[in-house]
Amino acid sequence: MNTELVIRSAKESIDIVVLKEGRLIELHQLPLDQNICSVFDIYLAKVKKVASSLNAAFVDIGQEKDAFLHYHDLGPFFNSANSFIHDSINKKVTKWNNLKPNFKESLPKDGLIEDILKKDDTILVQVSKEPISTKGPRIVSEISLAGRFLVLVPFSNRISVSQKIKDEKEKKRLARLMKSLVPEGFGVVVRTVAKNKKVVDLDTDLRNLIRRWIDIHRKLKGAKPPSRISVERSKVLSLLRDVLNESFTKIIVDNKSVYDDVKMYLQKFVPEKEDILALHKLRKPLFDIYNVDKQIKTAFGKTVSMKKGTYLVIEHTEAMHVIDVNSGNRTNKHETQEENALEVNLQAAAEVARQLRLRDMGGIIVVDFIDMHIAENRKMLTDTLREHMSEDRAKHKILAPSRFGLIEITRQRVRPQITIKTRESCPSCNGSGEIEAPIVFVEQLKDKLDMLAQKKAVKEITLVAHPFVIAYLKKGFPSFQFKWSLKNRIFLYLRENHSFSFLEHSFINSKGQRIIFS
Repeated sequence: MNTELVIRSAKESIDIVVLKEGRLIELHQLPLDQNICSVFDIYLAKVKKVASSLNAAFVDIGQEKDAFLHYHDLGPFFNSANSFIHDSINKKVTKWNNLKPNFKESLPKDGLIEDILKKDDTILVQVSKEPISTKGPRIVSEISLAGRFLVLVPFSNRISVSQKIKDEKEKKRLARLMKSLVPEGFGVVVRTVAKNKKVVDLDTDLRNLIRRWIDIHRKLKGAKPPSRISVERSKVLSLLRDVLNESFTKIIVDNKSVYDDVKMYLQKFVPEKEDILALHKLRKPLFDIYNVDKQIKTAFGKTVSMKKGTYLVIEHTEAMHVIDVNSGNRTNKHETQEENALEVNLQAAAEVARQLRLRDMGGIIVVDFIDMHIAENRKMLTDTLREHMSEDRAKHKILAPSRFGLIEITRQRVRPQITIKTRESCPSCNGSGEIEAPIVFVEQLKDKLDMLAQKKAVKEITLVAHPFVIAYLKKGFPSFQFKWSLKNRIFLYLRENHSFSFLEHSFINSKGQRIIFS
């Protein structure tokens, strides 16, 4: 299966999409504004308020909204780490590796934050979740530095290996290597991609992370809160580090500077993938070649169309996301309603998993599938949904269907959900109202034509619509009109009606009768 990574440089962001067989699976928009708070950024911060009722503190990191720090996010060896940070700020500590935590004196799990922090205290924190809606960023004081193969954790003595590495012999090899390489006072997490990697690769990654820690220690000297101490060198490379795996067959970039950065990264960490990198030089925009903009517009609306007339309705609220599965005008090819519902639900499960990744939806998601009465079918639906979501990197949990047929999902949310505007000003009303984006409307027309073709009850169809819509369907060679007629062996005629509003349309059969969609 072809998996492609397409990177486009826009005015305000760098847009990265993942395509599987040309189908949009993931979309990431990385803002170019360096002042925006991002996950993994490290700040020297000041405690603004200790909230005993929440067992948490609100912390000023220099952003518009104060960050939220819970007691459980202090880290087990907060006292040792905080002492080192203050000594570094006051220039009492000269060595970056003078980490001497007392591993026997960790914070109690049921402790209170007011016993640890007070107003105006200075602490070193790291962003774990970006500002979302009305909430400020969430932070932790247990710092971790992520590399390609390893995650370095100062003030720790723990060596852990990714649970996704199932080979026990390989896990023991990696743990043994790390114990011999990691300096005293540091812990490390071995990532899944480290499987079967050579010692030199792991050692190089570890040295790079240690250099980052040395740079953080240097910047702490004389620093005053609130101030940003460390930021990811490149958001593109950070995302590439997390996304890139063996399945990718092509990486294409339309910006020379970004291309050079990606090439250097691949040469250093993933040399076997260097030959799949390409620089886009054609005049035609990169996203147009891969049909990305069209897919984005049609995938981010409130209604998401699927095959054979089925569709999803996606609603977002402050508390949760709700997804409703509808069979629409789909014709029943199965003998029973149960079989028909199962087929629709299995198709919807794949699209729900795709939508969660594509929009980066997090928190609580409730999916209202079509009711099924057979327990085996409900289990098959749950297993299918879990299988489709197995490739999702975000932590998630899927519960079995409730007695009302609802499936509840919790999914980790660390960044704001991606929202794409699919409604735009209507030319018919001079912007006084809004309609679905034209591309979304045209896709809906195509779905209706396909439904008519499946019935095989007509030999010709006339579509009557606004001149703008007709012009769009006639453009190019071969045009959509020609390709659709040839594919379905049905004559498709297009007729303009200037009196129609932009979204108004009708289908006429060979007898001149209007075709009604029930």
